[in-house]
Amino acid sequence: MTEPVLLVIAHGSRDPRHAATVHALVERVRALRPGLRVETGFLDFNVPSVPSVLESLAARGVSEVIAQPLLLTRAFHAKADIPAVLREAPAGMRVRQAAVLGPSPLLTAALERRLYEAGLTPGDKPTTGVVLASAGSTDPEAIAVIAEIAREWRHTGWCAVRPAFASASLPRTADAVRALRAEGVHRIAVAPYVLAPGLLPDRIARGAAEAGAEVLAAVLGPAPEVARVLLQRYDAAVRAPGGHRSGTAAVEGRVSLGA
Repeated sequence: MTEPVLLVIAHGSRDPRHAATVHALVERVRALRPGLRVETGFLDFNVPSVPSVLESLAARGVSEVIAQPLLLTRAFHAKADIPAVLREAPAGMRVRQAAVLGPSPLLTAALERRLYEAGLTPGDKPTTGVVLASAGSTDPEAIAVIAEIAREWRHTGWCAVRPAFASASLPRTADAVRALRAEGVHRIAVAPYVLAPGLLPDRIARGAAEAGAEVLAAVLGPAPEVARVLLQRYDAAVRAPGGHRSGTAAVEGRVSLGA
């Protein structure tokens, strides 16, 4: 039986680095799973759009699609925007929406990878405080997930871990860095919990520089851990029961911690 097509759905951005990073991640996914058909669609700003990809797949006889939101938390885009787009899929096409990527131990491993690439070592953990800087959301469920990730990550040996947000929620990155400094933490690293460059990651970087953080990690981007968790979500969606035809998307159940 032919595997469902994997459709990776990204938000899109006017910043060309965003789409380039999404495409690099998709290429890594293809390399990890040769033979799996992987397509990319964007909600806004970039092409191809999600509806155009679904129409193209339907025209080629594809009837089974797993739609994978390229999102780290289950907020508005995962709960409303993407289901609304998928409900307009061509008649006769079965589309199932996979769970968002986070939280996952693999993503925490990717965060640490980026910190080590920025100059830290595992031996630095007991003397280093980390600001876990996410894009931010007005959804309390998403905010609670970020706070829980910070609490759990602290228990892996870091001196301290504080959440911060680039928009919609507080504290901002600079304020979280200053709070750690006020607690006596002498070395502070900022770990952006975002997938691709753009306006909000740039805001995180400015906040880190403004408050004097010693280390700023890169965004998660096409880290191998991100590609692996994406395929995990795809596999879980393939195994899950349910799904509707006639263009109606079946939304998969939540992952742990409500994300």
